[in-house]
Amino acid sequence: MHVTLDYVAKKAEERAHKPFHSPRADLPDFLSKLTYDDYRQIQFRDDKALWKQEGLPFRVEFFHLGYLYQEPVHLNEFSSTHVQAVRFVPDFFDYGALRLPKEIPANTGYAGFRVNLNWDNFTGVGTNHPAGPGDKWDELGAFQGASYFRLLGEGQVYGMSARGLALDCGEEGRPEEFPIFTDWWLGKPQPEDNDLLLYALLDSVSCVGAYEFIISPRSTTIVKVEAVVYFRSPQNILAADPHRQPLATMGLAPLTSMFWYGENSERKFDDYRPEVHDSDGLLLHLDGGARVWRPLVDGPVMRHQSFPANNIRGFGLLQRDRKFDNYQDLFHSYQNVPSVWVVPKDNWGEGQVHLVELSTQYEGMDNVVAFWNPASKPAPLQPYRFAYTLYWTRESDLMLSSNIVVSTRTGLDPRDQRRRQFVVDFDLPMTKGEDEKPEALTHCSDNGSVSLVQVFRNTTENTWRVFLDVIPTSEDHKPVDLTCTLKRSDGLTSETWSYRWSPP
Repeated sequence: MHVTLDYVAKKAEERAHKPFHSPRADLPDFLSKLTYDDYRQIQFRDDKALWKQEGLPFRVEFFHLGYLYQEPVHLNEFSSTHVQAVRFVPDFFDYGALRLPKEIPANTGYAGFRVNLNWDNFTGVGTNHPAGPGDKWDELGAFQGASYFRLLGEGQVYGMSARGLALDCGEEGRPEEFPIFTDWWLGKPQPEDNDLLLYALLDSVSCVGAYEFIISPRSTTIVKVEAVVYFRSPQNILAADPHRQPLATMGLAPLTSMFWYGENSERKFDDYRPEVHDSDGLLLHLDGGARVWRPLVDGPVMRHQSFPANNIRGFGLLQRDRKFDNYQDLFHSYQNVPSVWVVPKDNWGEGQVHLVELSTQYEGMDNVVAFWNPASKPAPLQPYRFAYTLYWTRESDLMLSSNIVVSTRTGLDPRDQRRRQFVVDFDLPMTKGEDEKPEALTHCSDNGSVSLVQVFRNTTENTWRVFLDVIPTSEDHKPVDLTCTLKRSDGLTSETWSYRWSPP
């Protein structure tokens, strides 16, 4: 039996003809009642890692069920000659002082898994670790909780997550539907392999999907994703959830991150750190080649903004600020978290990139989501295929844009308290001799007005700084949308800075 995407897609199609069955129903009751203190006592024994004894380039460790992780995930291992289930084995874990009241059945499953590697075993990838081959093993990624997963390039630390699908994310008046990965097939690598092949079955009230992941660890780790999704019939959807409405948004390649506050924040928090965020902006690469940079904001209420596009070339949540001085955090290296960039395979047609920003009061909540919502939705039980590539990068070996927006700052205009002043820095290549001042092309939505535009050379940073004074022209407190692009007479054009300001 050979595991392929079609093999998993056939299972997805079969399951899509039936109503959704929640894996939570299969979880032993005593595991669902584990407290936080109970759960943190359970540790995986690293000597039990899958493929460790065979000396293969990847190792897999498993997450135990319980506490917040109540959806059993069934794991399988496959090679070119066999497929076998990875049964639950209590001896894989150290339970500390915890004593469970009953034995956990072997077919219960796990809460997910993590993948480890030794970077020095990957030829040409890097040699930052002083230990020799086989001695220093680090996490490459983790797959745990609903359809969430996180990956790392060399030298990176965990930040944002990706997901399989995001359904009705950020929609007013309706709950978000969270699809879950219920089954995984882990491809056993060969000793010389530099890539890892995984397949997953995704399930939800509205749909079932089959996913293929080809993971290539590098300084920028690259993940090729191919998926086939089948939406259930309205009858089967309502059989599982009588209150479920037809989907408003179907989020492909969703990214989830955290932005608490940064240099552009109007809401100030009593914290010793200048900035706290895993991402500081959304970047769009449009079909015509233009790039749009939208700084993230943590406002007092949820905000949901969409950017219409045809044949989107790429989008992602980026962490552009890479200076420790701007974070001053010794315990979480925000300057080393990855940006995640999505590149669609083929033409995704008409649709919108959505940005959802939830209000948060602390850094422990992922409050930012970005995804692609196709204008054309699939018919029930018809295969909906799409593919894309994820780049987990610090842009040390990959440049996602040029002529970029470096920073955004904002404050009240001291001369007129009704006005909000925006200060935007752009990094444009300098011309020889006397630098020509670029022109700032601005646009403002009807409920606001740009009253002043000034451009200055920032000689300290070798950048161009734009001052924008904006005043609301209505009393309804609706958000004001702004854009600004720098253009030089020789045709060089910057990214388009895009911002949504909510007047008080």
